[in-house]
Amino acid sequence: MELRHLHYFVMVAAELNFSRAAQRLHIAQPPLSQQIRQLETELGFELFHRTKRSVQLTQAGRVFLVQAEKILQQVEQAVEMGRQASRGEVGQLVVGFVSSAAYSILPPILQAFRQAVPNVRLELRELTTNQQLQLLVSGQIDIGLVRPPVEQPEIHSEVIFQEPLILAMPVSHRLAKRAKVSIKSLVNEPFILFRRSLAPGLYDPIISLCQQAGFSPNVVQEAIQMQTIISLVAAQMGIAVVPASLQNLQRSGVIYKPLKEKTPLVALALIWRPDRIPTVERFLQIARTGYDQSFSLALHTP
Repeated sequence: MELRHLHYFVMVAAELNFSRAAQRLHIAQPPLSQQIRQLETELGFELFHRTKRSVQLTQAGRVFLVQAEKILQQVEQAVEMGRQASRGEVGQLVVGFVSSAAYSILPPILQAFRQAVPNVRLELRELTTNQQLQLLVSGQIDIGLVRPPVEQPEIHSEVIFQEPLILAMPVSHRLAKRAKVSIKSLVNEPFILFRRSLAPGLYDPIISLCQQAGFSPNVVQEAIQMQTIISLVAAQMGIAVVPASLQNLQRSGVIYKPLKEKTPLVALALIWRPDRIPTVERFLQIARTGYDQSFSLALHTP
């Protein structure tokens, strides 16, 4: 028995006329009658009562019709689900991200992805850049959003967002009333920073900015997450140079100021394995083009 036999049977059952059914199927009537006979022989019971004037379903035929229609519907659903899977429109996607991405491009990308591909279940994991690189290689995440550079040859990466650096300071700071702050005026300030191993692509530009001003920052406290750094600034533990998008993290006791000097741009990059699955490919497409690109421009503080 083949699916075409079921399709032929359902069509004849709908028309109760072999000629009309053959026309709808775009085949000749004799082959259609022969196919139905073969199906009945294989089943071991008659599907139709045939006379010269009429065709009627047998009792067994009526029961078989219900199940045959269900089978054909299930096949259509299976085909459509397969097509959706091939386009990355169903399934699950595990996405890693650095904490600072939650204040820049991650929300608009997730919103665009959810609207475009509502049947893919997203699992989000907040991780450092190094953690994401390790988990991507081991297959525990499917795609990541990190601070480049990415130097592992087995991992593909693409920068999708860049932004300048700004200053976060306590609202009571002596420089808080200035419209812009020169990095040179921070020479004696206590800095809050993270270890270089966590994100060298962000750490190095901050250090370089200070060194170009003639000093090395006095780091009095280290933290892993950006939220923690901003909380320590609010606690008046020191100041911090952070990506411009962090000003979206509004915290009582903290004020953000642009720097007078032109700062290097710090980047966010997507990472994935070469053997990317369709859902990863779909996420990449949306991350490249599917969200409001004006968001990036708004963060480039003049």
